[in-house]
Amino acid sequence: MGLKDLHLMLKGLRLKRFLIGDGGSKKRKQKISRRPSWMMQVSHGYHVVEDQSFSSGSDHEPESDSVVVQREQIEELESWFFGVFDPQVGDDVTKYVRSHLFDRNPKESQIRRKSKETMRKAYLGARAKIRETQKADETSRAGSVSVLVINTEKLVTASMGNYRAVVSRNGVAHEIGGRDQKSAKRYWSRRVFSVSVFVHQVRKYLGKVGSTKQSKGSDLVVGAERIDSSTEFVILASTGIWEVMNNQEAVHLIWHIEDPQEAAECLAKEALVRRSKSSISCLIMRFD
Repeated sequence: MGLKDLHLMLKGLRLKRFLIGDGGSKKRKQKISRRPSWMMQVSHGYHVVEDQSFSSGSDHEPESDSVVVQREQIEELESWFFGVFDPQVGDDVTKYVRSHLFDRNPKESQIRRKSKETMRKAYLGARAKIRETQKADETSRAGSVSVLVINTEKLVTASMGNYRAVVSRNGVAHEIGGRDQKSAKRYWSRRVFSVSVFVHQVRKYLGKVGSTKQSKGSDLVVGAERIDSSTEFVILASTGIWEVMNNQEAVHLIWHIEDPQEAAECLAKEALVRRSKSSISCLIMRFD
């Protein structure tokens, strides 16, 4: 073998080592970035207060919200689906997400790519079904909120009506989906009367009272964001929680409670103490 041939052979070996090394370092980076998420454990608890809107003289049985917790494992991808749904929405959203996302044996990339759009379509379908069978004012009262947790790395949320998903990051409340983030910095009065007056004034100012058939509360909000080391817990709650406290108040109330079941019960009981008049349902998921 000549010196020229030896030089070419060594050059080829260096190139091969470079390509293999680059691919290896890329894989190592992926593993390093995933390791914290895999170390996180998802725990949850929920509490539902029976609907008291029907008086004792009514022939109807009181209806309560339904809570859904479902875990899916597809190869190395772990997904959690959490939801709080009022009786009008029922299990329509859950069935759609299951049939269009999980039952088709999708790849990890497909779940990551299609999760937000699937949630949006699930809610649009549920809302359309309600509109076909209910009156306009009943449709505006329909509410639900759900969260899809992908590998404890990503949150995908959808909410309708006055149901809401709020995440606590280092004790600071953040509403996923970006509806009104200012409520996290504002401390409203705890008196229900003051809250009612405030809401009435805002609606009147926006021209929503008596001018439209449907409330803005029926709008669909879909959002997604990353889970990182600052993400502590997520609150999924119904109208009965949010009509008597704002996002930051709810986070402050349970921030010190490590047990999610105890936290959910605490939040529901506080809403009762503040004399909430709507359905009270909440689900807490904590990342440890």
